[in-house]
Amino acid sequence: MHLEFELDPVVTPELRAEVLTLWTDVSNAGGSVGFVPPVTEEDVRGTAERQFARLDVVPGADQGAEPWSDRLLVARDPDSGRLVAVLFFEHPRFGLMSHWRLLSRVMVDPRLQGRGCGAALMAEAERIARAWGLVGLRLTARGGMGLETFYKRCGYQEAGRVPGAIRVAPGDDRDDITFWLELR
Repeated sequence: MHLEFELDPVVTPELRAEVLTLWTDVSNAGGSVGFVPPVTEEDVRGTAERQFARLDVVPGADQGAEPWSDRLLVARDPDSGRLVAVLFFEHPRFGLMSHWRLLSRVMVDPRLQGRGCGAALMAEAERIARAWGLVGLRLTARGGMGLETFYKRCGYQEAGRVPGAIRVAPGDDRDDITFWLELR
């Protein structure tokens, strides 16, 4: 499926609502984006608003040389204009780590999974990161979701894992897995 990507879109109330709906749909489909189903948009709203707030430019502690803000990448269906995927590039907010970014809240509309949208989103994120001159991309994933296979297909290598760090329910602890994509 062909997607239209936009980096740093204007975060209008309409876009916030679209992302909130996507985030809720992904969560309810079992996606590991910070929640365990069932959730409502109200359950997700506070976390989404905190994520949006990080898009504002915050001067860096390293003499303001670089704005330490996060960036938003959205993907739309070119025919309908419907939001189908998003991810955030998170700045590590530490000068000695400014040469890489963390990808967070990687989400694809559950109705479109298996059609190459996720791979296209990850490829676009890599293209952007290379254009920025970054040396790597990092991401984390909840173990037990099958995400290891997907991210490895996208070129990421497992860099570490914290056993049982994510408690999704009493007696159901999952590993927190860190992945790295070398861009040099």
